[in-house]
Amino acid sequence: MSPRSRLARPLRITLTLGLPLALAGGLAFTATATSVLPGDETEKRAQEPVVTGSAVLDEIPLAEFSNGLFPGSVDNDRGVNLGIGSDLYPADRPGEFWALTDRGPNGQIAVNGKKRRTFAVPGFNPAIVRVKVEGERVRVLGSVPITTRSGKPVTGLPNQLSRDEAPFDYNAQNALEVNPNGLDTEGMARAADGTFWLVDEYSPSLIHVSARGEVLTRYVPEGLTLQGADYPVVEALPSILLNRKQNRGFEALTVLPGGDLVIAVQSPLLVPDKAAGEASRNLRLLRFSPEEGEVTGEYAYRVDPVNEVDPAETDQSELKVSALVPVGAHSVLVQERTDRTARLHRVTLPKDEGILDSRWDEVKTSPSYEQTEDLAGAGVDVLDKRLVVDLGKIPGVPGKVEGVALVGRDTLAVINDNDFGMSDGPDAFDQNGRLRDSGLNTKITHIKLPQALRR
Repeated sequence: MSPRSRLARPLRITLTLGLPLALAGGLAFTATATSVLPGDETEKRAQEPVVTGSAVLDEIPLAEFSNGLFPGSVDNDRGVNLGIGSDLYPADRPGEFWALTDRGPNGQIAVNGKKRRTFAVPGFNPAIVRVKVEGERVRVLGSVPITTRSGKPVTGLPNQLSRDEAPFDYNAQNALEVNPNGLDTEGMARAADGTFWLVDEYSPSLIHVSARGEVLTRYVPEGLTLQGADYPVVEALPSILLNRKQNRGFEALTVLPGGDLVIAVQSPLLVPDKAAGEASRNLRLLRFSPEEGEVTGEYAYRVDPVNEVDPAETDQSELKVSALVPVGAHSVLVQERTDRTARLHRVTLPKDEGILDSRWDEVKTSPSYEQTEDLAGAGVDVLDKRLVVDLGKIPGVPGKVEGVALVGRDTLAVINDNDFGMSDGPDAFDQNGRLRDSGLNTKITHIKLPQALRR
């Protein structure tokens, strides 16, 4: 029996693979304003989205979870419990979802005035986790660890010192080795054939994964030159993506009813420099054809001013895109968020290539796409968007929502990323190297919308 097929007995996990829930295909969401008579609170509430339930993930020690998949992979989890808040995708049974871990518990600690990226449990391996909502509880049903071609853990460690942050141990005192197989998994979707698609923040990259978790192909930007990986690496993404902000590569992914993938860069690219990217509101959405194995469209998307989404925030770089949800043959919901709140907009993707292979994909273009305020005046077709729901105005929705899924005709399910209960800084762990838990839980929250999703 291979390591990835073993499950920890204390968890009583059984893996049940099934076809994806075909809830999103062909659906459209319409939000229309309805006049409400003053004082008629019943009518008013009926026109507002409301939380109908919130369930908390079971506390599962990270060593117990990891060693159930790869025995001996984690000898000390430092008191960290499992977190699965990177994305959410409907499974084939009511109340069940596929959820995704990221690269594992990590943080930052300043040493001699320079921040170091820490990995509290470097033996942790990213995994796709099947869960079920049972009342106020989220129960783990099974797990699919992400593995190399030879069945080894990919790990969540960075790939290249020349490009990624150097990894250190939990207290930032000892350097760790990089791993060309490592993935910072974020977005996820399940294809009709039972395989998974993931996106990663390191390269950034798009990863095709078998139903059992083996990396079949990792698609990276042209010119990346990633060597030493134990799986096929194909340079098929626009080279301009090499200019992604650190830890802001791909975080959002979904699959359209026809099979094409839609990917969002989490933040504006740093073109021509960091200052331009940090101030910019211009993001890029990509359309990828699994059949052709290449990007077939790149589209201009402009996020809102950060203080319109989060009135408490003034730093535009804190606004990110972390989730995409299909709502039609060529339409998706795009989530714009800070760590406190989020909004979902609907956009329809055109059939053309957009700005793909145009001058906006060249770093020498000046002003760059990221620097251009008047995109329409510069001849760029910006995706029209319509606000569907403001999560910040719904009592009971947690912060840092990173995964969104459609459930039934009129309900969203969202999952928050609790960062494995970690915080940044030297006080994240006590004098014994044990986690000082932040107290934040991973939750799946259901939100009923005022109008049904419809075909």
